[in-house]
Amino acid sequence: MKLIVGLGNPGRLYIDSRHNIGFLLIRALAKSWNVNLKKDRQLPSLIGKARFKGRYVLLAMPLTFMNLSGVAVAELVNKYDIDIEDLLVVCDDLDLELGRIRLKPRGSSGGHRGLRSIIDTLETDGFCRLRIGIGRAPLKSQTSDYVLSSFNKQEKAKIKDIIENAASCCQAWLTEGLDKCMNAFNVKDKNSKS
Repeated sequence: MKLIVGLGNPGRLYIDSRHNIGFLLIRALAKSWNVNLKKDRQLPSLIGKARFKGRYVLLAMPLTFMNLSGVAVAELVNKYDIDIEDLLVVCDDLDLELGRIRLKPRGSSGGHRGLRSIIDTLETDGFCRLRIGIGRAPLKSQTSDYVLSSFNKQEKAKIKDIIENAASCCQAWLTEGLDKCMNAFNVKDKNSKS
């Protein structure tokens, strides 16, 4: 079984924030696959089980808040006996322009506290991560306020396409494997050849 975890913060206050783009993607996949996301009594996550093109996949949204994402992910990995290479974590990325996505097989947290929590708790950075660009805050001192703020009107107009592209990447990761998926989606734009 594969596990796709979208990172974010629970609660109405954060529902449309930039930091919650991982949650947006999980909700979109669940809707596309006709999966209900439900609270598991034993786990601090909303989860839904799906089958996509013959492959079993678990969708999850941790309810532990971003900085404690590792607690929820570790419990999911342990309960469902998920191999680390079958884990895909989806999160926002300040260093990528809005909408650009980057899939990687492993790596550092890059300053992302949710990824740092997962790396620390699992004691490995050897899991796939899909970073979705949200762009940089106008001033570095405003970073925390920026990631917790909502997308502006112009950005909201692009979100549907951004989420659809990221969902296609997740589906390709499930069916075509990591290398093909990275070659197809880790480009500056769809028309780019570099």
